[in-house]
Amino acid sequence: MRKVRILSLMLAFALLANLISAPSFAAGQDSKRASGFNKELKTVAKKTYKYFTDYTDPDTGLTYDEVRTTDKGTEEAKRTSPTNIAMYMMSTVSAQQMGLISKKEAVSRLQTTIGTLEKLDKWNGLFYNWYNTDDGSLKKDWGQFISQVDNGWLSAGLIVVGQAYPELHGQTSKMVDNMNYTTLYDPEVGQFRGGYDVAKGALTDHHYGMFYTEPRVGSYIAIGKGDVPQEHWWKMYRTMPAEYDWQSQIPQGKVVNYDGVEVFEGSYIYKGKKFVPSWGGSMFEALMPGIVINEKELGAKALGLNNKRHVQLQIEYAKEKGYPAWGFSPSATPTGYSEFAATPLGTSGYKDSSTVTAHATFLALEYAPEAAQKNIKALQKLKMAGKYGFYDSVNVETGELAKAYLALDQGMIMVSIANYLQDGVIRDYFHKDPIGKKPEGLLKKEVFSIQ
Repeated sequence: MRKVRILSLMLAFALLANLISAPSFAAGQDSKRASGFNKELKTVAKKTYKYFTDYTDPDTGLTYDEVRTTDKGTEEAKRTSPTNIAMYMMSTVSAQQMGLISKKEAVSRLQTTIGTLEKLDKWNGLFYNWYNTDDGSLKKDWGQFISQVDNGWLSAGLIVVGQAYPELHGQTSKMVDNMNYTTLYDPEVGQFRGGYDVAKGALTDHHYGMFYTEPRVGSYIAIGKGDVPQEHWWKMYRTMPAEYDWQSQIPQGKVVNYDGVEVFEGSYIYKGKKFVPSWGGSMFEALMPGIVINEKELGAKALGLNNKRHVQLQIEYAKEKGYPAWGFSPSATPTGYSEFAATPLGTSGYKDSSTVTAHATFLALEYAPEAAQKNIKALQKLKMAGKYGFYDSVNVETGELAKAYLALDQGMIMVSIANYLQDGVIRDYFHKDPIGKKPEGLLKKEVFSIQ
């Protein structure tokens, strides 16, 4: 009997050991999968950054706007914008943080770019929208426009570089200080104009009134600099007012008072989920600002929550349409460039046109990593993988590829991967600067009506 009891106890211990070790094995498998995905992302980043090393002018440090493969060969668009410059600078910081290049190379590259930026023609410290990459001269045949959103991104890039490399901080901070955003601000409305046409000597008729779009980066920075008052943050529309019956939905919500300003905290609904819309319903309107602003953590009840909701709803929209992949955002087409979106997520939504773009998936990494991993595989099946990471877009119904690489989209991919693999490193640099830190309270206090 004693022997039977001992055998029974041994069997019980063995079963217990299996029960204890089974979760560890599963955890090990999950860790292995995560490690494999991380390696895959780093490989994508290496290929993506090669675009910047191959197509950035070595003398000026300015990156080509676009490179396209055609039947006739390679077409190189040797022009650049403030946003493209910012994407190159932040991609270089990202590449160094991921161990793809040395600090010495990163600083050398950025010194070249910053040296050029100091010499470029400006208006009230703000940069024109298009320059030639070979000598930094104005691309006058594309107009003489000063864009609020593009300058906002360049300011963000300069702030990140200045915090990442103290030896460059003096130059970068001086340029940011000189970028005078008051010149584009309309104090009567409490919103920014879209920009200023230097040739015409006139501000644009339109304002950047929608809050949940990519110009909010410029708004955040202008507040952080002290160029515009804090109330500007509350003067933008979360949704258009309910009486604006031309919008795609009549929003539901309530009026909330923030810092003495009444804000209509409205929302739309899709697939039973509430959300605050962007203008067009595209991924980069929703998530691009989050590559520098810590919306996910600081705006957990507002912007961060809404970012996650937009990822979920983009995925659900693709399922509803029966598409094999998701990720709708403005991107290259086989013959040019167009705006694409998950239409229901916009105030006046862009069409999806069965077209998805790679950068949308990478922007979503931190909100839905497993879904992003699956979607990357789906994009690879659609033959989007290319020499410089991913081609810019594919029509998921016809399989037609836009065999183009855009500096803007490559940059979003690079920075998104760095933030995912390095615990928000680019955002941390941005918020380390007083300009990035000062408006943090605005992110924390707001509560969207989408709980």
